[in-house]
Amino acid sequence: MSIDEGVTVDEGVRTLLLLMPRLVGRAKRTPVPQALQSLDLAPRHLSLLAYLLFDGPLTVNELAARLEVAPTTVSLMVGDLSRKGVVDRREDEADRRRTIVSIAEANRAAVDAWLAWGARAWRKALEPLTAEQRRLFIETLHTYEREVAAEPEPRAHT
Repeated sequence: MSIDEGVTVDEGVRTLLLLMPRLVGRAKRTPVPQALQSLDLAPRHLSLLAYLLFDGPLTVNELAARLEVAPTTVSLMVGDLSRKGVVDRREDEADRRRTIVSIAEANRAAVDAWLAWGARAWRKALEPLTAEQRRLFIETLHTYEREVAAEPEPRAHT
């Protein structure tokens, strides 16, 4: 299939069904930087750390909203990452009930290195697109994610 030609919905579905497992496989094989390997970090940590790296320090509630999980879930993750020295927690000076989370300076370079491969690849893929094309692409991925989440889990054939 040539990208210059029009793509039917069925051709697009076929192409993406073949492409997505390769993308996921590559993402799963991305090595954790040496400085972070002993910390037993999981993909859920990667999303949390990405928000902190790109957006700076955030409250637990802000992280929960962005990750679309409960604040208690984020609190548990932050507690785990804090014990491992990956993130720092501090009270908000303006409201002592709020906890502000940031990447620990000692691990900032390693976290940046972990995320840099994906950021470079996405930048290369997105830069040639117009702002409207980027918006459409991102909305399309969100729609796919929502639809997959709404489908019942496939049952294994026995």
